[in-house]
Amino acid sequence: MNHDIFMSRLIRTAGFVVKWLFVGTMCIFTLYPVIYAVIGSFKTNAELTLGGSFLPAEWQFQNYVYAFQKLDFGRYIANSVTLALLTVLFSVGTASMAAYVMARRTFPGKQVLNVCYLCSMFVSIGSVSLYPLYKLLSAVGLNSSMVGLALLLTGGQAANIFLITGFVRSVPRELDEAATIDGAGTFRIFWQIIVPAIKPILGVVALFSFRHAWNEFVSVQVFSMSNPNLKTLSVAVASLRYSANAAAEWHIMAAGASIALLPILIVYLFANRQFIAGLTAGAVKG
Repeated sequence: MNHDIFMSRLIRTAGFVVKWLFVGTMCIFTLYPVIYAVIGSFKTNAELTLGGSFLPAEWQFQNYVYAFQKLDFGRYIANSVTLALLTVLFSVGTASMAAYVMARRTFPGKQVLNVCYLCSMFVSIGSVSLYPLYKLLSAVGLNSSMVGLALLLTGGQAANIFLITGFVRSVPRELDEAATIDGAGTFRIFWQIIVPAIKPILGVVALFSFRHAWNEFVSVQVFSMSNPNLKTLSVAVASLRYSANAAAEWHIMAAGASIALLPILIVYLFANRQFIAGLTAGAVKG
């Protein structure tokens, strides 16, 4: 009996150790590139390129001063924030309204539209669509504006619509019927009943949309060619590979990458409760 108890405790202890070794290893692999970039942003370009000690021989705080004063990183950050916020606004607004219609209304072709949305989740045409999208935005005069770029990044949102649709369906229809009896119209029902009830999943969609817009590179690079004023931080950092000094400025790129981390961390700190609530509720509903 004592032998069985000992073996049971040994197995539990071994499982505990293996679990935390795995978690610790994953944390190291995840955090090391971030820590290396932040530390590298305080080194000289030569020191970062040639390697050597992990910590800088002398902390180069002027890398950040140079990035803001000489390379105009302040404007690029403002562009990134503007683009991300517009994308969040468009994404949450259009996806929530589309999900409300798909969950609460019946109309001809609804099933076909559902199938098309489902299929689009598994097909990615990537950069192939950039030229037709550029021609489309040019035709409506939005190819050189932040609004047009935000609309481009908003996209079809099939995944977001399916996520929100599940939450809308969980809201009792009796609430809609009671509001209708009281004289509420479709938009009022959506705004005053549905939106407050699905705030957790809207927070998840907003966070994912912000991250997508903040990190987007290819689309912004293509559309900012004709209008450099649209250039965001990700494009500006990548362009330092081809600097005027005929050498990649890796230390400034590391500084830019470190700066780019901050907004995502700040947004997550403020939205983590909504994010976790949305994922938890989604798991329960699933």
